[in-house]
Amino acid sequence: MILSIQHTTRYTYDSPVPYALQQLRVTPQSRGGQNVQDWNVLVKGGDRILGFDDQHGNAVDLIAFHHNTTEITVQCEGRVEVNQTNGVAGQHEGLVPIWVYLRSNDVTKAGARVRKLVSGVDGARGTIEWLHSLSTAIRSAVRYKTGGSEVGWTAEQALDAGHGVCQDHSHVFISCCRHAGLPARYISGYLMMNDRVEQDATHAWAEAHIDGLGWVGFDVSNGISPDTRYVRVATGLDYTEAAPVSGTRFGDTKESLSVQVQVQQ
Repeated sequence: MILSIQHTTRYTYDSPVPYALQQLRVTPQSRGGQNVQDWNVLVKGGDRILGFDDQHGNAVDLIAFHHNTTEITVQCEGRVEVNQTNGVAGQHEGLVPIWVYLRSNDVTKAGARVRKLVSGVDGARGTIEWLHSLSTAIRSAVRYKTGGSEVGWTAEQALDAGHGVCQDHSHVFISCCRHAGLPARYISGYLMMNDRVEQDATHAWAEAHIDGLGWVGFDVSNGISPDTRYVRVATGLDYTEAAPVSGTRFGDTKESLSVQVQVQQ
């Protein structure tokens, strides 16, 4: 399946920004069952000053804002061919050793709620069946609800609240996997929805590393492994390492963000 994607991110500020840098992780790569046919990134209000691959193999663009700008827009557009792999992204590659994905941090550190959730999942840990059961248990414990969570929530906070979005589902899944001794990582990307083309956000899911298969994806929010409707863009230990846009700025300005995403065949 060939997916056509348009993704626009716009930041506006209530006063001129004297200096700011942003890292963009918005460029998919040809690996894990997908082939990028064409992809373009256009930045208005800033300049691309550097491009590099980070420790996870993500393509990163470093953007410097124009001096005293009040708006910056990042427009991405392209086509990606996606093959059916039943969620299997393949064997581990890159500079980061696999054991790094066992390491928890402030976002994914397992507390009492994560430990209890893991202990309640039946089956042999590390199998496909167990991971799907884990995904189901998380979806029951953390109801999908937009607008009710914070970007900085930890896995424990999402479980405590009992609701969240795809980012929260992914963090809880990663935390549970690492607590169970399985390497896991965060994925940001795109999902073609069956009921609409227009979306107001990118998507997120998680991957666990299974002996003999490699990295396998699990979209807790939708209760499936990724299929030909999914495009992988960036990976990381958690959201902060795979976010489409991150950065820093000087000045005491208020920021407004709007996102428009279109994914269609």
